[in-house]
Amino acid sequence: MEPSPEPAAGTETPTPGVSEPFSTDSAPETAPAAAAPKRSKRKRTSTRTIVEWVGLIAAAVLIAFLIRTFLFQAFYIPSESMVPTLEKNDRVLVNKLSYKLHDVHRGDIVVFKAPKNPDGTPVDPSVNDLVKRVIGLPGERVDETDGQITINGKVLNESYLPAGTRSDCASFAPNCFTKFGVVPKDEYWVMGDNRAASKDSRSFGFIKKSNIVGRVFIRIWPLNRIDIL
Repeated sequence: MEPSPEPAAGTETPTPGVSEPFSTDSAPETAPAAAAPKRSKRKRTSTRTIVEWVGLIAAAVLIAFLIRTFLFQAFYIPSESMVPTLEKNDRVLVNKLSYKLHDVHRGDIVVFKAPKNPDGTPVDPSVNDLVKRVIGLPGERVDETDGQITINGKVLNESYLPAGTRSDCASFAPNCFTKFGVVPKDEYWVMGDNRAASKDSRSFGFIKKSNIVGRVFIRIWPLNRIDIL
């Protein structure tokens, strides 16, 4: 028989029934990247929410402060001096910008800092502000004739008062109108609509424009009496 050929140099003869050895030279599989811890993510979300709420609250407080300081302010009516127009415990809004845009008008209902008596004591120690109606303007002489208000000698039409209302000095010192003379510049004569129960210019004289907080323009409480004034 012919001799079996020798295997070529540099080669191996496979052994029957024996598998080739597994190669360990192949690249290992890459492990998936670890996910961010859920706790850390929740913490960042909570912090962001808190910051947003703090920002919103701060903005709301600032806006409310600016509105109250420069635009509108709510007041309650502590007495019956403006009945029937305003009842005791009514709530009203005051426009603080009005008199920066236009003059004070006769008939306006205004809130002003409570004036002082001649001896320096407050006319009403229980309140800081009063609400009255503007009657006399600078340069005018306010008086009364037969219980009716006169401006420079002419009877003033006060349609906002109940019929039969008397505007006199019955509850005040004699000559409660004439003793104050002509309304000075930048000052006003004010009175409550409840003439028999209002401590007003008949008692403490004129009020300064600089002491006027603003003009009452709407009643906001009670709800069944909401009205533009």
